[in-house]
Amino acid sequence: MSTAKVLMKGNEALAEAAIRAGCRHFFGYPITPQNELAAYMSKRMPQVEGIFLQAESEISAINMVYGASAAGARVMTSSSSPGISLKSEGISYLAAADLPAVIINVQRGGPGLGSIQPSQADYWQATRAMGHGDFHILVFAPSTVQEMADMAHVAFEVSDRYRVPAMILADGLLGQMMEPVALPEEMDLAKLPVKDWALSGTGGVRPPLIVNSMHLQSDELEATNLERFERYAAIKAEEQRVELYRCEDAEVVAVAFGACARVAKSAIDLARDAGIKAGLMRPLTLWPWPERAIEDLIAAGNVRAFLSIEMSLGQMVDDIRLTVNGRLPVEFYGRTGGMIPEPQAVKSELAELLARCEAAEGGDA
Repeated sequence: MSTAKVLMKGNEALAEAAIRAGCRHFFGYPITPQNELAAYMSKRMPQVEGIFLQAESEISAINMVYGASAAGARVMTSSSSPGISLKSEGISYLAAADLPAVIINVQRGGPGLGSIQPSQADYWQATRAMGHGDFHILVFAPSTVQEMADMAHVAFEVSDRYRVPAMILADGLLGQMMEPVALPEEMDLAKLPVKDWALSGTGGVRPPLIVNSMHLQSDELEATNLERFERYAAIKAEEQRVELYRCEDAEVVAVAFGACARVAKSAIDLARDAGIKAGLMRPLTLWPWPERAIEDLIAAGNVRAFLSIEMSLGQMVDDIRLTVNGRLPVEFYGRTGGMIPEPQAVKSELAELLARCEAAEGGDA
């Protein structure tokens, strides 16, 4: 990591970091609010002997990603919410063929064309329904421009390791925001992991390889899916990532990701100033969901309730409730359609939730 910092937009920082992580192929199609990422790639890729191609559609772009990944390349595409919906079939094909790739979603308001303002309403899509069939993708959630850059390297590395597509789930606020960022050092392409499964030619010394997502025999398809889910279990065990803020003695814990976590962090400080023992759990991975962090918070014995803070009408809250499994109250506060929660409003929600817990506990007594 370079110690010098430069002022960059989140979209551009992510693009530069991806290039430095060894990405030499980018296929995309314009959509706000991620256009700066593709524009940056169009300028930089020729300078590093890479390939930038603006496809005729999102569907074409994701299928170009499939081809480049099958040949062993580090490849990336980017879009925003409606465009990701169009790419979902191709992402399912990538997962079925066990192909690594990095997909960027700089979310905007929806459903439909919605707005071009920030949103987090693609959480269900990213973690539950990215395409048809039994599969998962890795989902990373940055909350700063620095993390936009850092997670580019991580996403490529983990995607390659497990042969699973990875998504960086950002939003319009992070994509357009400018902050100082320390960019990673350029990777030596010769040191990238060897992909012995890639369609890189036989050289006349080995049998040809096949990359395929179709298995016409039911027992063969089931065996393939079961093997893939063994890898998913390993990912769940090894790749849960989370940041805790002021949770050591917290009685009420806000859970927030991405740009919304920045608001929640300020709200925690406001709550602490008012004598409310509040903390923040910030998932860095949305899949695998960091359930161990919640289990540890419950086991510590201080937490009385969780509050999910989202730029949606309530999606991540489902994962919190599934993990808590009725042991503690889990409530939700969010804004949607491009609206961003305000710290004072979040602080008030935390205070009211804690007051309800105290009232309920007093009633039980």
